[in-house]
Amino acid sequence: MAAQKKSNGEILIKGAKVHNLKDVTVSIPRNKFIVVTGVSGSGKSSLTIDTLYAEGQRRYAESLSAYARQFLNRMNKPEVDYIKGLCPAIAIEQKVITRTPRSTVGTMTEIYDYLRLLFARAGVTISPVSGQEVKKDDVADVVGAIQKLQEGDKVFILVKFKQHRNRDIKEELNILMQKGFSRIAMDTNEAGGGMDVKRIEDFLEMDATALAKLFEVGKGKKEGAYILIDRIVVKDFDEDDIHRLGDSIGTAFYEGEGMCMWKWFRKKERKSY
Repeated sequence: MAAQKKSNGEILIKGAKVHNLKDVTVSIPRNKFIVVTGVSGSGKSSLTIDTLYAEGQRRYAESLSAYARQFLNRMNKPEVDYIKGLCPAIAIEQKVITRTPRSTVGTMTEIYDYLRLLFARAGVTISPVSGQEVKKDDVADVVGAIQKLQEGDKVFILVKFKQHRNRDIKEELNILMQKGFSRIAMDTNEAGGGMDVKRIEDFLEMDATALAKLFEVGKGKKEGAYILIDRIVVKDFDEDDIHRLGDSIGTAFYEGEGMCMWKWFRKKERKSY
């Protein structure tokens, strides 16, 4: 095949002599889906795998450190005069290397793992519901949001009540009391989302069966149990109030393993975050 001038959108292979290739020169367009066909033994694999892919993989390996190169299955330098316009290459073999039908080019070549890491670290997640950026809030963010509420609003700082494995409800409540917590807030069936606050000591006096039924959250049941960390009325907070609020929110993040909930109540509105 006669030599062609290399353009910006081409990969030029000149003088390929791998296996049964006889000094082949070919130009392949980039950014297009190219199919190489021919009878058996015509040199399809020799051109695409043993020449084009081998050189792309070799150049990529040379860009890595000596430590990283020792973990790669390096291919020999192909017998070719030169290749221009080549970028790092990947190849999927004809043999089946996975049993799952959901495998893609990304998972089979392990590029998906790096792309997922890239989007997680450098990307910005936008909520499809609110259209706002999804980010991890800290104590200062929650304090700032509470300070923006109207004066007189009542705020509950809460943590979802969780029953750990091999513990019954009374054991969980006793552990909470040992930690210094004294109240549990329960959701009610009110349309506005009311809260019923009770002392843990009152729950411990109940029968075990009734207690388990009260804390059970079944299908279609709105009630939920929360550990009441603190409750405060919004006002012009001074330094002591902000310090107390920050301590309570920090405790909520710790007890909730990174998850903190707060609900605020106004005369005609109730909202939670």
